[in-house]
Amino acid sequence: MASSNFIDYVKINVKSGPGGAGSTHFRREKFVDKGGPDGGDGGRGGHIIVRGNPQLWTLLHLKYTKHIKADGGNKGEGGRRSGAQGKDVYVEVPLGTVVKDAETGEQLLEITEPGEEIILLSGGRGGLGNSHFKSSTNQTPQHSQPGEPGAEQWVVLELKLLADVGLVGFPNAGKSTLLRSVSAAKPEVADYPFTTLVPNLGVVRYKGYQSFVMADIPGIIEGAAQGKGLGLRFLRHIERNSLLLFMVPADTEEVEDSYQTLLNELKEYNPELLDTPRLFVVSKADLISAEDREKLAAKLPETLKPLFISSMTNEGIERLKDEIWAKLNAPSTAK
Repeated sequence: MASSNFIDYVKINVKSGPGGAGSTHFRREKFVDKGGPDGGDGGRGGHIIVRGNPQLWTLLHLKYTKHIKADGGNKGEGGRRSGAQGKDVYVEVPLGTVVKDAETGEQLLEITEPGEEIILLSGGRGGLGNSHFKSSTNQTPQHSQPGEPGAEQWVVLELKLLADVGLVGFPNAGKSTLLRSVSAAKPEVADYPFTTLVPNLGVVRYKGYQSFVMADIPGIIEGAAQGKGLGLRFLRHIERNSLLLFMVPADTEEVEDSYQTLLNELKEYNPELLDTPRLFVVSKADLISAEDREKLAAKLPETLKPLFISSMTNEGIERLKDEIWAKLNAPSTAK
């Protein structure tokens, strides 16, 4: 997807419709003497409803939408006829979208399932017609209720990508190159950091017509959890992944330190991310000799067994797919 078209944050004003007023009306027909009250109720105002659309991958369609307003309900009529309800407005969003109050930051709802619908703002209730107010002491009520006003609110929509595998690493760790080599996605690749400025998704084909979705998350830098750079925007997309694939290049001076730094950034941003299953690979393995690989593996703790891969030579790629598939389909979440 083009970087200019990937929008994962929008702020909009939403307003539900007001309810219609109830009717003050009396039955007037030939041969009916002094007909009683028969004013109908006003119609409900239109809701603002957020709906999950699996065909959407970004919030681009809402980028230039500042106000969304639902219709009001119609007034009630005589003969106890209720007014028509205001038309509901559906806001289509990609799966993984979170809606928050723009002022307080409170999360209002999240959409994770195709076709899932959640009312963001309810329309105003329609007013009662005068037929509801007839009593033994008041046979001709001269009043009815006005409709309730609609609700209005500024909200923020944030997209957190839903993917099976999220690639985690510092800039220029080879994440985009890996995604290009295992899928049809074409993220920009260059030999300088921060080539990737937005997440990219790719479908990775596996054995027997099976597949999984891989997300190339823009590179994390130290201090990202405190908002350094665009850290908070990047880290948000890691929350929805089923498996995290940590990548450290083979030519890194201290591989274990780099891994721990990445782990700490995730912990500071959201400690629950440490419960997500993860794999660790040393990328760009073609840059070092077999002897250096053995020395590197020997220096790492027993619990941190890396898989050496090279997206340029395809070394270790098939084994990586096997490891990913096994983790994604493991009966337990043990890392």
